[in-house]
Amino acid sequence: MVKLVNQTIFHSKIKEKGILIFSAQDVCVIFGVSKVAAIGLLHRYLAKKFVVKLKRGLYMLADASLPEPYIANKIYSPSYVSLEFALSYYGVIPETVYEITSVTVKAPRRFEILGKIFSYRKIKKGVFSGYGIEKQNDLGFYIADAQKAFVDANYFRWLEKLPPISRFNKEKINIEVVKNYAKLFGKNDFEDFIKKLLR
Repeated sequence: MVKLVNQTIFHSKIKEKGILIFSAQDVCVIFGVSKVAAIGLLHRYLAKKFVVKLKRGLYMLADASLPEPYIANKIYSPSYVSLEFALSYYGVIPETVYEITSVTVKAPRRFEILGKIFSYRKIKKGVFSGYGIEKQNDLGFYIADAQKAFVDANYFRWLEKLPPISRFNKEKINIEVVKNYAKLFGKNDFEDFIKKLLR
């Protein structure tokens, strides 16, 4: 049965279904093959570099052009892009950030995919907020607003006793919104840390 699913058919069916990131189970459903056959098919196409493995059990077509924040959301959820990557995205910090940084309520994780690092820091559920949907190539992804990304990034610096982000464009953030986000963490010392930073 696997031999009947050649590369052209595989490619066209995946595209037709609009499944940008898929699993062996998706292959089973689309092509009507067993789980064993689907895994064998994926292994064969991985070897031919026809598909790319994003993480255990998740794949994409090698010629698919997916925004990195979109991939970040999909490979580990719930999560939203935040921290330094989001600050760079909004132009709050001048540096270009190559690591795609996110936050999650689950355990911290780090993945290396397509030569890029996707990292996830853990925050408590009560502060898993302050994000919305942005789009690239008509694909939506969750990303913190500039203020929440600023607070998230500085929270981990504060926790680890590292210097705060010092080079940032104050005109790109709403200071009152930043202060309100900082309150959500329920730590007076952290609120003071943020207030000093915004003077």
